[in-house]
Amino acid sequence: MSTVTERVPGPGSESSRGVPVRELLQRHGALLVLAVVLVAAGVGLDGFLTAGNLNHVAVGSAFLAILALGMTFVIVTGGIDLSVGTNFALGGVLAAWASQYGSLAALALPLAVCGAIGLLNGVLIARARLAPFITTLATMLGAWGLMLSVSDEGNTTYLVPDGAVLTSLVHGRLFGVIGYPLLLVLVLFVIGGIALSRTGWGQNVYAVGGDERSAALMGVPVARTKTAVYTVSGLCAGAAGVLNAFWLGSGVTIFGIGIELQAISAVVIGGTLLSGGYGFVSGSFVGVMLLAVIQNIINTISGLTSAFQEVVSGVFLIVVVLAQSRLSRSRPRA
Repeated sequence: MSTVTERVPGPGSESSRGVPVRELLQRHGALLVLAVVLVAAGVGLDGFLTAGNLNHVAVGSAFLAILALGMTFVIVTGGIDLSVGTNFALGGVLAAWASQYGSLAALALPLAVCGAIGLLNGVLIARARLAPFITTLATMLGAWGLMLSVSDEGNTTYLVPDGAVLTSLVHGRLFGVIGYPLLLVLVLFVIGGIALSRTGWGQNVYAVGGDERSAALMGVPVARTKTAVYTVSGLCAGAAGVLNAFWLGSGVTIFGIGIELQAISAVVIGGTLLSGGYGFVSGSFVGVMLLAVIQNIINTISGLTSAFQEVVSGVFLIVVVLAQSRLSRSRPRA
């Protein structure tokens, strides 16, 4: 009884004949807003829709996108992971420190440590039945302490050696146009989308988020599924930290503070319900791109500071959550 024997027609399945308008809005509302914002910015701002600027926006948001990918799985199960921000920073510091031993060590060590933290989250939440908020808050503090111990209370900044293999990959571009980090993100999201919408494991994730008790009665391995999604979230945080370290050329301890809130915002803006049981990987990607475009527009307009972006993102998030609440209430019960 490891997987659901009968396929659940959840939101990940694409049997969209006769999909009501409210369903389309919840699925693709963020994409519609992104398209409108891009067109408006393209008309009002010179050089906004150039290939160079769009590539800059996409590559700059690649690290957040990887975090949002892992967060999507967690939120679909009805959970939350507050530890990804410090995991991200810890992964960057560990990658920079281990880079003196080669790119393979710089990749393996953060993935192992951050994956282990994610696994710990999953075990405590699924097996010990602790609340996700409290559990991930505790591991967030633990990861922060571990990062400070590695970096001598933040006084030591480890530098990535010149000529590292991962450095050339992170800064490289396909055909001189598309950054490799963006390509990696697209590959990861395709894999994540297939895993969530086209596999038995993905159906288990939806089932756990929809109704955990009913999922257990159906034979869904609830504890194993929860443990897996938090482990994936930790691995994504570690991978993003590695890429960021080689992008910056160092392991910066303060980089990543609060980024977990941006990841949660992007996932929710993309249409995933915080209550669980509903969400899409593609929507999270659109949410990340929308936040990145808004930030780029604000940075382009003279007289507006980057702090204004936080205000806009917060207001936008409130609007999205209110819209989701109304759409969920209007959805007919099965």
